[in-house]
Amino acid sequence: MCGGPGKARPSLRLPAPPAEWPGGRASDAGAAAPSKEKEQERMVLDFLRRSGQEAGLSVPPEQKASATGPVIAWQGGGRVVWSPRDTATLTKVGFVNNPVGYRCVKLIAEAAAAIPLTCQDAERRYELHPVLDLVNRPNPAQGRADFLEALIGHLLLSGNGYVEAVGDGGLPFELHVLRSDRMNIVPGPDGWPVAYEYAVGGKKVRFDMAAEVPPICHVRSFHPTDDHYGLSPMQAAAAAVDVHNSASGWSKGLLDNAARPSGAIVYKSADGGPGTLSADQYDRLLSEMEMHHMGARNAGRPMLLEGGLDWKQMGFSPSDMEFQQTKQDAAREIATAFGVPPMMLGIPGDATYANYQEANRAFHRLTVLPMITRVTATISDWLSRFAGQVVMLAPDLDRVPALSVEREAQWTRIGAASFLTDAEKRTLLGLPPKPDES
Repeated sequence: MCGGPGKARPSLRLPAPPAEWPGGRASDAGAAAPSKEKEQERMVLDFLRRSGQEAGLSVPPEQKASATGPVIAWQGGGRVVWSPRDTATLTKVGFVNNPVGYRCVKLIAEAAAAIPLTCQDAERRYELHPVLDLVNRPNPAQGRADFLEALIGHLLLSGNGYVEAVGDGGLPFELHVLRSDRMNIVPGPDGWPVAYEYAVGGKKVRFDMAAEVPPICHVRSFHPTDDHYGLSPMQAAAAAVDVHNSASGWSKGLLDNAARPSGAIVYKSADGGPGTLSADQYDRLLSEMEMHHMGARNAGRPMLLEGGLDWKQMGFSPSDMEFQQTKQDAAREIATAFGVPPMMLGIPGDATYANYQEANRAFHRLTVLPMITRVTATISDWLSRFAGQVVMLAPDLDRVPALSVEREAQWTRIGAASFLTDAEKRTLLGLPPKPDES
């Protein structure tokens, strides 16, 4: 409201203080000087601050914000997130949740465990031997194939495989594969392992390695920067596994949230412009589509459209197709890290080998045989110390179906070499010397 010419206008910034406040009454607020208004404003702020403290309300301290904060947050929002590189996470991400990694590990472990083994020393090959019997039946719950598959599987997933010997000093009664994610190496002052600790459910079992024959056999892959633990193919393929899983998740999200139909029916009015179907026309069109053009039995059936209806084909955009190609490239990288030909995994676009038989032969020659040879050599050397006799476990190449063509050609070639003695031929074929007839 407007007052008379002799009256001062009230201040619009703060209400007048009550009469009980010190420093003035509400009636003389209009005649206050500018300095008095500032004093009243300060007293009001002090009163509100004291009231909040008495009510138990905490006053947040003043915070200074950086001008570059929003820019930093915006740049970090689109960064790539990689999964952790510990054994448990890599096993879950790369084996349990990734079909390519799962199939690679299963192919190598099962193929290596299925290869027959021979037991021999420097003089003869044994058909029956305690070491061979122990490997064929390492414990009551596992046979040779299960035992070797578990050991090689841990070696592929973590780069380390551990075998425990259960016995009373002689040749062990049982052999057990221990989980590599639960085992820790205890190094001594000189850096060599003095013990192994196996942790389960908050409890630890310590295996002393100071004995004459250690109770733990550690099979490890080559690692250039670690003196105690091996490097697994899964660690080398971790980035490709993340890309493959992300592409699969993106495809799943596309189907759930933004999937597009195969096409659309567009209705145009008589003048060629956009038109609208009536409710009866819409229901009739929908029922005819469901009855005559949907399902497996109607696949490929031509569509008859009445006047005003037009079919618009829909397909994947170039970005969708690029994601699919990225997924296939990541799958090929995973297979390469494990040494499995992509053709054996059904990955399209790979024609390195002439046929599947050649790919299978290369897989056994370059991946399976080196793996099983290294594992059996380490185990046989370890068990020889228990038995007190040097024996060697090795794959029987003559009984591997994938290598039958190569072995047959080798036997024929060596057998036809008349300039070689029988002892030299046996050596070239990997056989021990022939025992004397006498």
